[in-house]
Amino acid sequence: MKGEKRSSSLEQRVLGFIQEHRLVSDGEKLVVAVSGGADSVCLIHILANLQEELKLKLHIAHLNHQLRGADSDADAEYVASLSRKLGIPATIEKRDVKGYQARERLSLEEAAREVRYRFLAQVARSIGAGQVAAGHTRDDHIETILMHLIRGSGTRGMRGLQPATLWQSGAESLTIIRPLLEVSHEETEEYCRQHQLIPRLDASNLSLSPLRNRVRQQLLPLLKSYNPAVAEALLRTGRIADDDINFLDEQVARLWDKVIRQEGKGLILDKAGFEQLPPALKRYLLRSAVERLLGSAKDIEMRHIEEMMSLATKAAGKRLSLPGGLTFAVEYDRYLLTPDPTALSPLPPLKGEFPLNIPGETLLPGWRVEATIVERGEMSDEDDFTAYLDPAKSGDRLLVRPRRRGDRFQPLGLSQSKKLGEFMIDAKIPQAWRGRIPLVCSEEQILWVVGWRLDERAKVSRDTKQVLLLRFEAD
Repeated sequence: MKGEKRSSSLEQRVLGFIQEHRLVSDGEKLVVAVSGGADSVCLIHILANLQEELKLKLHIAHLNHQLRGADSDADAEYVASLSRKLGIPATIEKRDVKGYQARERLSLEEAAREVRYRFLAQVARSIGAGQVAAGHTRDDHIETILMHLIRGSGTRGMRGLQPATLWQSGAESLTIIRPLLEVSHEETEEYCRQHQLIPRLDASNLSLSPLRNRVRQQLLPLLKSYNPAVAEALLRTGRIADDDINFLDEQVARLWDKVIRQEGKGLILDKAGFEQLPPALKRYLLRSAVERLLGSAKDIEMRHIEEMMSLATKAAGKRLSLPGGLTFAVEYDRYLLTPDPTALSPLPPLKGEFPLNIPGETLLPGWRVEATIVERGEMSDEDDFTAYLDPAKSGDRLLVRPRRRGDRFQPLGLSQSKKLGEFMIDAKIPQAWRGRIPLVCSEEQILWVVGWRLDERAKVSRDTKQVLLLRFEAD
């Protein structure tokens, strides 16, 4: 009788947790990940008892990772039997985790997690479910906080596991809910004993190879020898970190549009606005920006954020490669976070040399160039992509090309030549743009850095009678 009361009490605690965090909605289909261990068996049994009250339609999902031979097959058979006893439909499948690990060059833990979550996302999609319930417990929560601390994940990592999180990988996404997050593993084992549920034992949990197992079996017992209440201390730290992160989330949402804008597949951060922020908001804004582009910041460690913070103080032209194929680049008045910095250039790619038809029209990749001979009196105001040259000085055999190493020209108004690279730095031309800027050249020299500056030696003078008008238009 006493055991039944404890059992009922646990079910009510789980029900209260689900309702408090609004983890499910009436009439919802819910996939439950069941490995066969005590935590997941306890979870499916409790949800089965609560499904009428919560108005849920449950579906069991079990993945055979094929990592433990006959034991893995026995786990799958156990879950199938449990499914029949509870009268809950199940999807039970196999995946080649080791093959995936080899192809993607991941650790076995990472590969198993990735394959498992992809499988769960596919099951959820196949039955029209929006969420998957996992049997993560209070113990998992504590271990995760410690693992994040060891890896240097920062304040966000100190939150540990959340009641509900979004997992994303490529086109796949999955909302994971954790109804047992305030229940200990010891309680799930006791629940299984009371209900004569005989869960499977996973011998791999005894291995000291995975970091989580070492944290569970070695680090936590050691910490408890220093502080018997270390678990409560870690949980308290997680709650404080959660409050801090919620506050930072609100601040980032408030200032996002003031500091960041999206262009193509990348994000542009306003340098002046960013520099005014306190360091805590800078760090969190950078992490949020990475997460926005990658869908997840799981591969981003605090050291990556600190490297971005350090680079942000450096001169324009500096770059940093980040996980997920992202590049963080410093420009003169902005920062770029993008998988392809050159894609943020407003100029089309330019490769090769293209002779200009003078007079006439020339089509280049991304450009249409119009060349016209006019009288000096017909000159009007120039814009960045229109220039007037003295044809007696420039000649009529002109071409368009991108820059080359060692290029020099004499910018209009200067008495001597200058390295083109130095001019571009002084003109604060973003590095990602420089290789795309068209250069109008004669056989001897650069005549016009299109969009920026004419060469002093090609300018129209008082003695010029006929003028070469060049106009570049984006095609």
